[in-house]
Amino acid sequence: MTNLEYELLDELYFVIRFQDLQQVLEWEETLLLNQLCLLLEKEWVKCIDTQGNHLDTLPANLPAQHLACLFLATKTGLKAHHSR
Repeated sequence: MTNLEYELLDELYFVIRFQDLQQVLEWEETLLLNQLCLLLEKEWVKCIDTQGNHLDTLPANLPAQHLACLFLATKTGLKAHHSR
């Protein structure tokens, strides 16, 4: 796990919007999108809607959909975060 992945997962214990995540981490939009795509590929993060429904967002589609998503670490992602 990279330092960026660790730092990002640290903020995903609770549901958070992209804009809020970007503000907290103070990362450029491109960096944050890239890291979220990597975590989606690893299945360490999931996208949900405002009603809590899982969105089947593919990493390749995230740049077009990221403002409509809320993000949350998966159980696998949390285990990876704790094992570091």
